[in-house]
Amino acid sequence: MHNVTLIKGDGIGPSIMDEAVKVIDASGVKINWEEAYAGLSAFEKFGTPLPEETLTSFDKTRVAFKGPLTTVVGTGFRSINVALRQQYDLYANVRPAKNWPGIVTRYDDVDIVIVRENTEGLYAGLEHYLTPKKDIAESLAVVTRVASERIIDYAFKYARDNNRKKVTVCHKANILKYSQGLFLEVAREIAPKYPDIQFDEKIVDAACMHMVMNPQQFDVVVTTNMFGDILSDLTAGLVGGLGLIPGANIGADAALFEAVHGSAPDITGKNLANPIAVIMAGVMMLNYLGETKAADRIKAAVEKVVIEGKFVTKDINPNSTCGTVEMGDAIVAELLASA
Repeated sequence: MHNVTLIKGDGIGPSIMDEAVKVIDASGVKINWEEAYAGLSAFEKFGTPLPEETLTSFDKTRVAFKGPLTTVVGTGFRSINVALRQQYDLYANVRPAKNWPGIVTRYDDVDIVIVRENTEGLYAGLEHYLTPKKDIAESLAVVTRVASERIIDYAFKYARDNNRKKVTVCHKANILKYSQGLFLEVAREIAPKYPDIQFDEKIVDAACMHMVMNPQQFDVVVTTNMFGDILSDLTAGLVGGLGLIPGANIGADAALFEAVHGSAPDITGKNLANPIAVIMAGVMMLNYLGETKAADRIKAAVEKVVIEGKFVTKDINPNSTCGTVEMGDAIVAELLASA
């Protein structure tokens, strides 16, 4: 039995999370779901977007499964996601972007994993105004050797463990000589320790151009926090959008798995949201928990439903009359049929 903190989130979060939980439970994996709250729903219920009860649950389970959150305006949190990553030192953000069979995109054979440093950089929160008039602002990008070493080493280990062939470090060391220069220097030091993995380096703006010209040249990409945020959305666009992209936040002894898209309040309660991203985040979670057979079965069931194209949401097939719940039911039926 696995204990998992379940944060359904805001907007479409509860509806897609219900489908993901339904699918995971149908796989036969035994999970004790400890429901907790964060975001706008938590603020309305507890007066804070990140209640102590939620942190207490995560402290105990060390694994969280989370839907999209709405950041509450006017609170002390810039982002609940950032707060959770920093609270639990979830230093590795992993976002795979791969073509889906049955979903037509501009490119074929795209299979890119963005590994993003998740705790520092420009998202460290070191910002202030330089004048009383607040007309000059400064944000400090923090890059440390320790954090650079662990995220770059993580990327190479991920490549080796997942039969990947190449790691590309994306940087801006040509301009930011100190912070980005340190990150690149560390990458060059670590790469020779993995002689079986090809090493490549690209300036981040050139990498963006290459990704939209020839994305097949990329395999695993490792980069700093804000660059990773941008590049992971770019790669999502190559394969059909954020509705298909899962995300994992991995630390030394804790992990959080999530859909990376927004809470989409405009379609809340309309049974229109695509649950694939969060279901695939559940697949990543099951792999993390060692439930690899169940993870593979769910992935295969989702792919079959998508390829058939009948029980999918309208963002995948505009002619479909299927909604969120019906798509979840179809995946469960496929999963049970393959048991």
